[in-house]
Amino acid sequence: MDKKIYIEKEFSEQGVDCYTLNGADYLNHYYIVSESETRKLMNTPEIVGYEVYRCMLPATSQMMYYFKENGKVSCANILSILRGALNYPLEEACYREHVRIHDISFLSSERVFNEEELAGLKIKYSKLTMVPDSTLLIGDIIASGETLIHCLKYVTDFYRASGAALRNIILFTIGGTKAIDILERLTEEFRTFWPEFEGFYCVFYEGIFSTYQDKGVSGINIPDVDFYWKDGIISPEFRRVTLSMRDPLFEKCIIYDGGARRYEIHEHVDEVLGFWKGIRDRAESIDRKELLDEKLGHRTPITYRDWVEDCHYGHLNPSKTQWLYQQELGYIESLKKVDLREIAEERIGEFTDALKKYII
Repeated sequence: MDKKIYIEKEFSEQGVDCYTLNGADYLNHYYIVSESETRKLMNTPEIVGYEVYRCMLPATSQMMYYFKENGKVSCANILSILRGALNYPLEEACYREHVRIHDISFLSSERVFNEEELAGLKIKYSKLTMVPDSTLLIGDIIASGETLIHCLKYVTDFYRASGAALRNIILFTIGGTKAIDILERLTEEFRTFWPEFEGFYCVFYEGIFSTYQDKGVSGINIPDVDFYWKDGIISPEFRRVTLSMRDPLFEKCIIYDGGARRYEIHEHVDEVLGFWKGIRDRAESIDRKELLDEKLGHRTPITYRDWVEDCHYGHLNPSKTQWLYQQELGYIESLKKVDLREIAEERIGEFTDALKKYII
């Protein structure tokens, strides 16, 4: 992400910290929201099932209140892109904050394969309801963003065929940097046929992450799927909590597969254990410093000035950023005598004990 981009504090209420993304001529509004439950969720792959949904409720409700109080949403239609959208408590957040929901629309966009090669996406199930001049609410994980693009074009075609328009779209996501480019392009396109379209209000939980473009230093990350910190923007609160513990930074991905974690828990368990067993078996051949630099998102050692620029924290309170910088230095120092195989063995044991009923 461009070094000129920075975050500024928007509000801090009810244990929720919200930042806005600035420094570029964006067509849309981008927010990073941080709260104790989402920080726990994204640092603890042992949290599965209903608890995934529950952890996202406080931050989602507070942001819905913010949008209501600022006149961005009055009545709304929820678009549920199955299955990932069911992790996001949009209906309950609206109920809590007295935002009227006219209806809930459903789409299932599934991958189509041709001789084991991905050939595209196809809408397998559709139940759409049109609410003219309303807010469309969406919750979804955005990595490559292809599913979101496919579904939004399907929905806008549906509205246009009826001569109707959307006022705006509020999107909640555990997502990556590609989301911004995608939403900027979509807003340009939508305004060619809906000139009054306000654009997107996009809420990222805990940070705007990047996706690996290769298998990473460990050799076992999945390109365009696994999230990490490099070239993204991480909320100060999430950085502080993650670096206050030894292990979370080394997890395979910031959330793994959110759909499997919620509904196919056996698959999630296999993925987490498969990763840590892979780290254990490769521990001797993995360059520990290269791995740590990859996970922190920048080369170390790094000066405070360069660190602030790299983290996009230049417009935040210096007393807090200086403390965070010192915390990172302490974290790096504390790992010098820690064995990567030891971390992997402990994580395998902890995860197995926590979710042994799902392990066959």
